[in-house]
Amino acid sequence: MATGRPVVTVYNCENPGEKASTLPMPQALLSPLRPDLVRYIHTNVSKNKRQPISVGAKVGYETAAESWGTGRAVARVPRAPGGGTHRSGQGAFGNMCRGGGMFSPTKTWRRWHRRVNVTQKRHAVASALAASSLPPLVMARGHRIGQVAELPLVVSDSLESQTKTKQAVEILKKIGCTEELQRVIDSKKVRAGKGKMRNRRYTMRRGPLVVYNEDNGIVRAMRNIPGVETACVTRLNLLKVAPGGTLGRFIIWTEGAFKKMNEMYGTLKSGAPMKKGYHLPRAQMENADIARIINSTEVQSVLRPKLEAPKKFALKQNALRNRQVMEKLNPACAEAQAARTQASGAEKRKAREAASKEHNKKHKRGDDTFYKKLMKAFEAKAKEGEAKDEEEDE
Repeated sequence: MATGRPVVTVYNCENPGEKASTLPMPQALLSPLRPDLVRYIHTNVSKNKRQPISVGAKVGYETAAESWGTGRAVARVPRAPGGGTHRSGQGAFGNMCRGGGMFSPTKTWRRWHRRVNVTQKRHAVASALAASSLPPLVMARGHRIGQVAELPLVVSDSLESQTKTKQAVEILKKIGCTEELQRVIDSKKVRAGKGKMRNRRYTMRRGPLVVYNEDNGIVRAMRNIPGVETACVTRLNLLKVAPGGTLGRFIIWTEGAFKKMNEMYGTLKSGAPMKKGYHLPRAQMENADIARIINSTEVQSVLRPKLEAPKKFALKQNALRNRQVMEKLNPACAEAQAARTQASGAEKRKAREAASKEHNKKHKRGDDTFYKKLMKAFEAKAKEGEAKDEEEDE
């Protein structure tokens, strides 16, 4: 939402340091800023001044070209007749040929103009006027307003009676527009492209817009000043208030025009007398400061207290017993443990190998020690058995 002062000072044209009077800020200059709407409306409204253009119906076909037919090892495109020139034998008519016809040629009955909603146009103008009263947006657009007393800049109605350009330039310089006028003069450059050959040779920045109530010579006085434009308060145009669809045009108001703004656009409480059924746009939020709204006494009084999160106590673990905790404290512990495990594994492996060798040595395959011991035992038993048999035989 645009913000501005409730009261605006009216400065005297002859003596800018003298304050003639004060005026209340019109409600239209407090409208919400809608750069999206301004850009959309400007794009469509600017299309309504285009003139229909198209290519001629016979362009590209004004030659007696005929195809050579087959058998010449060339394309069958029609070719220019004759001889002795570069043109003879060249392709013609086709859209791929130099000097040929255009594919799907443009027509004059194209949809050139656009219908724009009237209420949207009025909202866009109100938004552009509100942006013109904010110094940051005006400076961001490129205007030099360092010497201007305040925005919106309102001067006395004597400016409307000026008929000489010299007098108008002196007044503009007195009210702080010297740098702005010089900026416009320095910006005059030759246009890039073919437009310089089509009656639009130079480009120039836009200067201040002078809004008046009655034309008592002001249009004649201002029309030859580079960059300065004039507009009647009853016929404000978005193309002048926001050139290029960009907010922040530097506007100089006369006292009569500024007084008539409420009559033209009305207020938030009442409609516009001169625009039937029109009401100024309202911002979706009167106050966009969310933090201020939430922290206000009215909102905080109906909110429940903030829930406190339960305290979290740290779990104390013994790093000498918990390997994961030890690895967090000392990442090298894992490598040391792996080295110890590997070393102990090697020692155990060597011990197993030594025990196996000792066992194999004692129980060597093919050794008859056990056999001899066994045979001695059987021999003794056998002798005892033989002795018993002999005794029985006797």
